[in-house]
Amino acid sequence: MNFQDWFVLFKNQIAHTPIIEWLAVGFGVSEVLLAKKNSIWLYPTGIISILLSMFLLFNANLYAETLLSLYYLVMSVYGWVVWKERHAGKEIQVSWTTNREMSIAFLISGLGFIILYLTLRHFTDSDVPVWDAFVSSTAWAGMWLLARRKIENWVFLNISNIVAIPLLIHKKLALMAVLTLILFIVAIFGYFDWKKIYDKSKLNPAS
Repeated sequence: MNFQDWFVLFKNQIAHTPIIEWLAVGFGVSEVLLAKKNSIWLYPTGIISILLSMFLLFNANLYAETLLSLYYLVMSVYGWVVWKERHAGKEIQVSWTTNREMSIAFLISGLGFIILYLTLRHFTDSDVPVWDAFVSSTAWAGMWLLARRKIENWVFLNISNIVAIPLLIHKKLALMAVLTLILFIVAIFGYFDWKKIYDKSKLNPAS
C-alpha cells in the first residue's frame, strides 16, 4: 500500500469517526497538555478520556489496551490522591528515578509483556498479541512513573506511543492514532519541561 492509499484510507476513517471517539480524543489532548504543565487537573480530564477509550478499544478487540485503560484508570485515581496529598499551595515537585524505581519500571514492562502476550495469544481472538502487549506493558511502567512524578515517565510513554500509532491505524481507529501522535509530540516537550521544573527546584529549594 503506497502513501496515497494510506492517505485515502486515513481520510475515510476520519470521515466515519463516531462522536465518542472525538470526545475521547478531545479529553485526551486536554489531559496531556495539563500533564505537560504539571497540573493536577490532568487526572479528572484523563479519567473521562479513559472511560470513553475503553469502550472503543474493547470493540476493536484490542484487549490488552483495554486492560491498559483500566490500569490508567486505577493509576489516575492513585496519582490524583498522591498529588492532592503532596500539594501545599506550590507546584508539585518532580524528580529523576532512582535505580530501584527504574528496576521496578523495567520489571513492570517485562512481566506485563509476558503476561499480556500469553493471555492474548491463548485466551483471546487478538490478531496482534505481540504489539498490543508491548504497547500496554511499556505504558504501564510509564503511568506508574507519572504517578510518582518521575521525569522518565515520558520516555516509557513515548516508547509505547510510537508503536501504538501504526497499531491503531491497523485497527481503523484513525482519530485515536492522531491523538497518540499528539501525545508523542507533547511528551517530548513534557520531558524537557519537567527537567526545567526539576532544575528550577534545585536552584530555588525554598520557593
